Amino acid sequence: MLRIPIFKLGQAVEDTVPPVLVSYVPSLSLQGLQVGVDNLRHDVHLSPKFVEQARRHITRLLIRHGDLEGALAAVEPEKTRNHFIQSKANVKSQAEPADLKTLFTELHVAVLNRAKAEENPALDLLGRAAIIKFLRVEFNSQFAQVLERCRMAVKSYEGFRHQKAYEYRERVAALQVGKKTILRKTGEEIFRTLRDAEKDTVARTRRSLFGSGGEEPYKLFLNPLIFTEDGTDAHLNAEHFVMLGNFESDPDRFANIRKLACEFLESMKLPDAPSDFDGWFNEPENAQALVGAGMPDDSTPESRSQKSRLANWVSLLERERVMEHVVASYEVVPLLAEYSPRINPAQLKHALTSREERSRVEKLIAEHGKLTPASLQAAIDRVASYRAAERAKIASRFLRDFFRYHRARRQLEALNGALDSIQLVTNEKTQQLSAMNGTLYEFLLKEEQTSGGDKILEHVIIKADVRDSSRLTRSLLDRDMNPASYFSLNFYDPVNKLLAKYGASKVFLEGDAIILALLERAGEPGMGVGRAAVLAREIVEIVRGYNQLLQRSGLPSLELGIGISYQDSPPMYLMDGEERIMISDALNESDRLSSCSKRLRKAIEGSLTPFHVYVFQTISDAEMENSPEDFILKYNVNGIRMSEAAFHKLQQEISLEPCTLNVPAAKGEEQYRAWSGLVSIGNDIFRKIVVRASRVPLVDARNFSLQRWTDHWYYEVCTDPAIYAQLEGRAAAGK
Repeated sequence: MLRIPIFKLGQAVEDTVPPVLVSYVPSLSLQGLQVGVDNLRHDVHLSPKFVEQARRHITRLLIRHGDLEGALAAVEPEKTRNHFIQSKANVKSQAEPADLKTLFTELHVAVLNRAKAEENPALDLLGRAAIIKFLRVEFNSQFAQVLERCRMAVKSYEGFRHQKAYEYRERVAALQVGKKTILRKTGEEIFRTLRDAEKDTVARTRRSLFGSGGEEPYKLFLNPLIFTEDGTDAHLNAEHFVMLGNFESDPDRFANIRKLACEFLESMKLPDAPSDFDGWFNEPENAQALVGAGMPDDSTPESRSQKSRLANWVSLLERERVMEHVVASYEVVPLLAEYSPRINPAQLKHALTSREERSRVEKLIAEHGKLTPASLQAAIDRVASYRAAERAKIASRFLRDFFRYHRARRQLEALNGALDSIQLVTNEKTQQLSAMNGTLYEFLLKEEQTSGGDKILEHVIIKADVRDSSRLTRSLLDRDMNPASYFSLNFYDPVNKLLAKYGASKVFLEGDAIILALLERAGEPGMGVGRAAVLAREIVEIVRGYNQLLQRSGLPSLELGIGISYQDSPPMYLMDGEERIMISDALNESDRLSSCSKRLRKAIEGSLTPFHVYVFQTISDAEMENSPEDFILKYNVNGIRMSEAAFHKLQQEISLEPCTLNVPAAKGEEQYRAWSGLVSIGNDIFRKIVVRASRVPLVDARNFSLQRWTDHWYYEVCTDPAIYAQLEGRAAAGK
């Protein structure tokens, strides 16, 4: 028989070969994904069909493991969305494990396909994590509903069938006492189903779409501890790892064993050792490198080194009186199926090493007529008969199993951290708000998916601002006229009639301004800026027509300034009760584009020019780079100014042909370019637009005399009828 000498901790043999250890730190990163409406977590909405079927399946498992199939047959379940408890006959008709596996597979594959379509593997991790979070929540939620159904069954018998009511009360009490066991068994079945779906289909699909790289995060979803609260379930640990102690007085509790393992590694004084050894503990193969398989020999320097280290490890466990608990951890496993849950697993384990605890367990066995102490006694005898070689082998196994368990605990912590950053959106209002803001990640089954035509990709904002509205209002009041009806009849009502024609929507209405939005959705032609330009031009033309009628009646006319801003992303929204409030940089930009400086208006009014938009710079280029808007004077009276981004988008939407305009300039030799193009507004209807781009002049602020031309440009959608008449005349002459 091989005898393992007990060395003092840290003692080494000749020709010691240092072990080669590797490190592993579990992580699950969802960086790069948009946060939801709370600006903290990622909003996720799971397939309604999956949610419905998974809830039913969880309920069926809870009823089965709680031994409640017949107990609930007396009371019909309430017809509510979240109640899925059925009578025994109906429970059999619910989804079987194979059906749930198919459901898991279909949803996981749908998540993978979306991740592939967007070329973002993080979406797959988000979907996987969201499914785990949903299942965790539903375990407790559905258990509470099962418990409530049982209480309803008890009430249905009270008052006329006392014996039956008593039996049901006993079942309710047993259900509450056995909650942890029932949830564990349910979680184990769900985990096996998830694991089978991953092994059979999901993993291969993922590798076919994204290759074999990046597999590390997916190990977190194959952890048997994922459906436990803190990873300390005795049954799961005994089955998959090693059953450590959970009480403060237990010498083999996790924290104490980790402390001993740190002391063991520190004693070797290994080079490049980390400060806390956490990464080394997460790699089970390190146990093999350290102490071998528990059967050391002297054949090689490496095996002699492992033999020495194993002796030190055994010595450490013996010194701290942990070794007997280690042996009991493995010998108690076969007893759990026979004695648990009637006897607590930790109590059974202590009975193998403690005479006092053994007496208590034997009394509990005697109280249950169906249990016998034979298996317990046999395990006690085995624990007492362990010899040195067997203890060394079990110590080697224990180190490896502890490393496996350590890794599983750290993987669970990493997964929990990711789950905390996910919000499962179930509230319809929150879901709508998140979807409007483009922050909702929906993971739907194939048959639930749409073409994506409702997804907003870009948007255009139009602001039409009435010039000198305060002066106009006072003028109307002086004539005993109603300014509200004046603006409504001559401005707001005519504009409202145009919205449906151009697919525009009203964002905001002020006393002297109206803000409109044109949203570009997936699958649409993408003519937002072109339609906005034609709409803005038509607004100016309509107001011009109304002004002619107002002047004939001796009433003051309306003057507008319109700004068009484009943003290549969807707008954001917040909810004020039932009202949606848009948030977008384009709103602020359109306000600046539609504005008009009073000083510049006085200087330009009366100039014979068909252009209605001008921009002047009054300081140096260097100062403009720092804060350009503070030193810019803008003129916009009955004109349409568009942003540079909107102009470039218009160039992508339609063919803009350069054209020459014979028109006078407002100040000096103006440097500008002009283009014309046709915009389709549907039903074979086309409208011409002319866009002018002019360089911003640097002028003397005192008299607006031209100093030089800058490198900055501004853009106008021309509104003067003379420009369009000139182009039409040329076209007719060319024919």
